[in-house]
Amino acid sequence: MADGPTSKARWWKDRRKLAAAIGGVVVVIGVGALIAYNALKRPEDVKRGNEVPFKVEHHKKVVKTTNWPLFGYDRARTRWLPANGVKPPFKRLWKYGDRPLIEFPPIYVNGRLYFVNNNGQAFALDADTGKVIWERPVGKLNASSPAYARGRLYMVTLVPGKVLALDAKTGKTIWSRPLPGRAESSPVVVGHTVYFGCESTQLFAVSTRNGKTKWTAELAGAVKAAPAYKDGTLYVGDYGGEMSAVNAKTGEIRWQAGAQGLSFSRTGEFYSTPAVAFGRVYSGNNDGRVYSFDAKTGELAWSYSTGSYVYAGPSVADTKSTPPTVYIGSIDGNLYALDAKTGAARWIQSAGGPVIGSTSVIGNVVYVATFSGTTTSGFKLKGGRKVFSYHTGAYHPVISDGRRIYLTGYSSITALQPVKKKTKKGRSGQARNAQAGKKAKSG
Repeated sequence: MADGPTSKARWWKDRRKLAAAIGGVVVVIGVGALIAYNALKRPEDVKRGNEVPFKVEHHKKVVKTTNWPLFGYDRARTRWLPANGVKPPFKRLWKYGDRPLIEFPPIYVNGRLYFVNNNGQAFALDADTGKVIWERPVGKLNASSPAYARGRLYMVTLVPGKVLALDAKTGKTIWSRPLPGRAESSPVVVGHTVYFGCESTQLFAVSTRNGKTKWTAELAGAVKAAPAYKDGTLYVGDYGGEMSAVNAKTGEIRWQAGAQGLSFSRTGEFYSTPAVAFGRVYSGNNDGRVYSFDAKTGELAWSYSTGSYVYAGPSVADTKSTPPTVYIGSIDGNLYALDAKTGAARWIQSAGGPVIGSTSVIGNVVYVATFSGTTTSGFKLKGGRKVFSYHTGAYHPVISDGRRIYLTGYSSITALQPVKKKTKKGRSGQARNAQAGKKAKSG
C-alpha cells in the first residue's frame, strides 16, 4: 500500500528530530571535549606584575672583601655580590681537584673555603693556596652547602639523613642529630636557629647550641630546596608544588601558593631555591616556569614559561646600569634575564647546554654552568653579551670574596684572579721611563 501525505510528513518530522538529536549529541560531545581540553591543557602564563606590589630596594653597597657564608650568599639567597673589581679576564691562581663529585659550591669565610663533596667528605681549604686544612667524613651521600655562623659550620646529609654542627677551625663534630628522612636543603642560620628542609615533607628549626628541634612545619611534599629568609619569614617550595611562607619564630604557615603545573593536571615541583627581593619571591619549577609571588600574601604576580624544567635557582640584582632583573637558567639550555616586576624577557642567551644549578651575579656579570659539556660562562648583565668562558662546570658556577672568584667544576674548585689591565697612564709612564733610560745610557 502506498504511503499517503500524512505518513510522509511524519517521516520527515521524525527524521528532523533524529538529526536534531544527533546534532545535540555532537554539540554536547564537542562542548565536553572543549571543557576537558581546557581543563587538562597546560595553563597559560600569568602576567599581573604591574598589579601586584613591587618595592624597588636601595642598591647594595659595592664591597672590596667579604664573606660568602651560606648557599646563595645572603639569607634571602639573592646570589648577588656587587664587587665591581671582580670581572673578566681572569688568570688561574690554584686548582683543587679530586675524583668525587662536588655538586654544591663552597662557602667562603675569613680566608677559608668550606664544602662537602658527594661522598660526604667535608673540607676546609686555604683560599689563598687551595691546600687542604682539614678533612672530615660527615656522611655517605651529600648534595648541599654548609652554612657558617659564629665559628661553626651547620650542614645536612642525604645518607644518613641528619643535621650536624662542626667546629670551623678544626672540623670536629660538635653535635649531630638524626632526621626522619634524607636532607639536601642547604641550611640558613638566623640568630640561634638553623633552618632547613627534609624529604620527610617537613621544614625544620633546630637550636644552634645542641641541634634540638624547636619546631617543624608540615608542607605539601618533600623539601629539597633551601629555605630563603627575610623579615622574620622563611620561604621554600616543595615537591607537592607549593611555595610556602613560614613564620620563622613559630613555624606557623603564613601562606601557601601552588604552581600552575603541567598539562593533564600534573603538578609542578619546586626544586629551585627561591630568592627574595623587591617584595617578591622568585623561584623556578619543574613545570618549566619561573614564578614571582608577593612576599606578604603569596599572590602570583607573574609566571614565565621556558622550554623545559627549571631546577635552577635565580639570582636577582638591581645595579646602577641595569634595573631589577631575575637571572635564571633552564634545562632548555638558555639563560633568561627577566624583568623582576613584570616577568618580561630583557634578553635570552644560549648557555651552551642544560642548566641545572643556580646562577650567580658578581659585579656586572652573571655566571652560569652547564650540565652537558660541563662549562661555565659569564654574561654581561646589560645586554647579555658573553664575556667569560671556562672549560669546567656542571652545577652551581662561582662564588666570590670580593677579590677573586672560586669556580666549582664537576669535581674541582678553581681560584681565578682578575687580570689587572694596564692603564694609559701606566703605559705612558713606562714609555717615559724607558726613554729616560735610553738617554741615561747614551749620556
